[in-house]
Order: sequence, then structure tokens, then C-alpha cells
Amino acid sequence: MKFPHTSILALASIMAARMLGLFMILPVFSTQALQFSGATPVLVGMALGIYGLTQGCLQIPFGLLSDHWGRKPVITLGLLLFGLGSVMAALSTSITGIIIGRALQGSGAIGSTVLALLADLTPDEHRTPAMALMGMTIGLSFMIAMIAGPLLNTTVHLSGIFWITALLAGLGMVILYIAVPSPPRLLVDASVESVPSRLLSVLKNKNLMRLDISIFIQHALLTALFLALPSVLTHRYDFTPHQQTLLYVIILLLAFVVMVPFIWLAEKKRLMKNVLIGAVGTIFFVQLVLSFFHDPSKEIFSIGLVLFFSAFTLLEALLPSLVSKISPLLNKGTAMGIYSTAQFLGIFCGGAIGGLALAHWDIAGIFYLCAGLAGLWLGMVFTMPEPPYLSTLLLPYDSNSDTQRILGMLKKMDGVKEVALMAQDHFLLLKIDKNQCNEKQLRNGIEQCRLNQFQA
Repeated sequence: MKFPHTSILALASIMAARMLGLFMILPVFSTQALQFSGATPVLVGMALGIYGLTQGCLQIPFGLLSDHWGRKPVITLGLLLFGLGSVMAALSTSITGIIIGRALQGSGAIGSTVLALLADLTPDEHRTPAMALMGMTIGLSFMIAMIAGPLLNTTVHLSGIFWITALLAGLGMVILYIAVPSPPRLLVDASVESVPSRLLSVLKNKNLMRLDISIFIQHALLTALFLALPSVLTHRYDFTPHQQTLLYVIILLLAFVVMVPFIWLAEKKRLMKNVLIGAVGTIFFVQLVLSFFHDPSKEIFSIGLVLFFSAFTLLEALLPSLVSKISPLLNKGTAMGIYSTAQFLGIFCGGAIGGLALAHWDIAGIFYLCAGLAGLWLGMVFTMPEPPYLSTLLLPYDSNSDTQRILGMLKKMDGVKEVALMAQDHFLLLKIDKNQCNEKQLRNGIEQCRLNQFQA
């Protein structure tokens, strides 16, 4: 099966269009939302974070529903809810209306379903580059949003950004039905399904839970930080909207440049834990500086933002890759669903707790909160074991073969860590260490088992 570039790009475009609308409000929301009727710092934080609460609560139910209805109908439903929430927020004149609109936006919780569809459409040996392509596209949407948000706010204001978000939801539905094929029966298997009975086993996996807590803290930090960042740039450093746009461009371009060599070190040189510790430590250091130096120079503040977003972008690429590597083959869909839930719950908690910190301790309270969360995160990362460096393979076998003989042989081979059988479709799913074995050796072993069977 060839790598389906067009399908993956289409799915990535759907996610990017959806995330673009969400990200565009980040650099302007905390200052603009205060103009709405009934707005307080706590309610502004709630409006920013409520999206994450409804997303987090509905990720797993939407994934389960997609198993029965199919991926495309559920993604369509999610985009419709997202679009309706955007329209409601665009029409609102009170902070209450904004909160309800944002909650409705979040109820279109299609993240785990899109990942499941991506898994349906790609063989496991191509899953990592597919996920990387998805992540890069979303990262690009984040960069564009940081630039476009302040520019659009000067012309169409916050309501206009919500209207554009609704249009992007419609564009996502068009892409879904024009450019994304329905998944073939071949890969719609238990390895990509999210089954309730598997939730407990995934939740008991300490390594997966560390990654879930990591993405929770990371997005709580980001959401809380953006309650303070626009105000600091505007009022403390007198950045105009155009200067803020230029700053975001420079910061995010530098972040992508800095990220690339560290991904190479983590994957190719097998320094994943070291890179993780370095990235989380960088975030902690930046928050400490912002906490204890209440009025750093414009240059120091900008350098701090470059370091923060470089580490953030790097972690956005590494954490889901680690979930994919660590999760058992038959529980991968469930693991991704829980990971997505933790991510969006982090957005909600970051907005809610950040709003409280802002109301009681002003801007400094945000930085104290972020420093505390980053310190806890750093301590947890230090206790993580070195993650496995594994790849997945999808290999066919003859329908007349003795599968038990093949499974027994594969499990004894050096470098084979896990094997799952797709008996109905005559495929084997393997998790391997490529430093110890390769695809050619595995295929030869399967063929030798088949020959031995018939000779016997």
C-alpha cells in the first residue's frame, strides 16, 4: 500500500482549517473580550478555556460513535457543531454568549476521529510520517494564526474572526467529501478502534499517563500564558498590532528552525528523554524568569518567547509520537483518544485557573502559575524511563499458513516487541526495533514458516 499523500494532506488541511480559527483568537482575545457586556477576568478566562472542557469530555464518545456511524459522518457532525458555535460567538454581545458559543465550538470534538481516519488510511509502517505531516500542518496553521489574528482584529474585530472560523468549518466539510476517500476495509481493524473495555488498561499504563499529564500541562500553560501575553505586549512594551504580528512571525520561524535538529537528535540518536527534559526545562526556566523579573527589557522578554515557543513546538511533535510508540498495538486508538482528552482538558483548566490567577494576582499571577506547573512537569519527566525506539510494520501472510507457528516464530525473533493478528484480512501487525531486525528478515521468517509447514 502506497503512502496516501493526498488523503493525509486533505485530513491535515481539515484539522489545520479548524485549528486556524481557534488559534487566531489567542493573541487578541484577552484584551478584546473585556469589551463585552458582563466581562470579568475570570469569565474571560472561562470563555477562552471552556472550548477545551467540551472537547475533552467528548473526544472519546465521538471516537466510539465513529466506530458505529463511520468516520466521515461523525467528522461532518463535529464540523457543523464547530461552525454553529462560531456563528453564535460572532453574533454575541455578552461574555455569556461568547462562553456558550465557545462551548458549542468545542462540542465538535473530532480530533480523535480524524486521527482514527488517518490510521484507517495509512499502514502502520507509514503512520509516523503521516502523524508528522499532520503535526507540521497544524503547526503551520498556528504560525499563520499568530500573524493573521492581530491583523484581522484591526479590520473585522473579534466577531469577524469568529465569522471566518465558521467559514473555515464549511471549507473543512468540502475538503472531507472531495479529497478524503472512505477508509478501506483492510485497515479498519481493532488496532485503530477505541473500545470502552480497553480504557482501564490504558489508564493503568504509567508511561502513557505521564504523556497524558504532559500534554495537559503544556496546553494549560499555553492557554494561561495567552491571558497575559497580549496585555503585556500592548501595555508594558507598547507594541502596536503590526509590531506584535512581526514579533510572532520572527518567534515562530525561529521556533521551527530550532526544533528540527532536536527532533533529529531525539529520533536518530536515541536521545528522546534528554531532549524531553531539555524542552520542559526550557519552559520552566522561561516562566521562572518572567515570574521573578517583573519588568524585563523588551529584548529579554522576546528571547524568552522564542525559547518558550521553540520548546513548545518541539514537544507538540514528540509527545504524540511517543504515545504511538508506547501504546500497545490493540489499544492505540484508545490511547490517542485519552491523550486528546487530556490535551483539551488542559486548555479548559489553563483558561479557568489562569483567569482566577489574573483576577487575584494580576499578570504576575499568571507567570507564577505557569512556573509552578512547569516545575511539576519537569520533576515528572525526570522520573520517566527511557522511551522505546520502535517502529510498526504491516505484513501479509498466506491464508493457508499456520498462524500459531508464525506468531511463535516472530515472538522469538530479536527486535520483535509485539505482534497482533488481523486474521480476517490476513495481515500481521508488528512493533519492532529496527536496530535489531528489519522487514526483509521478518518476511523471510514468515515464508520459511510457510514452507516448513507444507514440508512437514
